[in-house]
Amino acid sequence: MVHTPIAPDSHAGQLIERLGYAGLMPFVVLAFFMWVVTPEAHPFVAIALSAYGATIASFLGGIHWGIGLRHNAPQRKFHMVWGVVPSLVSWVAVIMPAYAGLPVLGLLLLACYLVDRKTWPEAGLRDWMTLRFRLTVVSTFSCLLGAAAT
Repeated sequence: MVHTPIAPDSHAGQLIERLGYAGLMPFVVLAFFMWVVTPEAHPFVAIALSAYGATIASFLGGIHWGIGLRHNAPQRKFHMVWGVVPSLVSWVAVIMPAYAGLPVLGLLLLACYLVDRKTWPEAGLRDWMTLRFRLTVVSTFSCLLGAAAT
């Protein structure tokens, strides 16, 4: 079975790009809400932003499991081990107070990008790095902006 990556300019690639950008909406909206909601609502918005950041970081780790599970996966062991790191770090970050956990999540999202930048090209995903960079900038900034509101 031959693996052919999805090109960003294909129909499926355009859908992936739209879904990626749509996935930024909770980051942006919740980071904004951290600054404008009442003190009573603030803890709920903080946990919503933390939980969403943790979910996305875990998703990014899952991509590495998908890469590692391929028959001819380069660096299979690395992908499998790294794939669980975002989930474990996210879990700790979510149970921390938002002023501490949100920066951890922001740094984790940045770390995920840096790992992907080193590993995705060899896995045939080089064409997706521009989108990954953009998504990382907005999601990381949102976590840090949300933390600044605590």
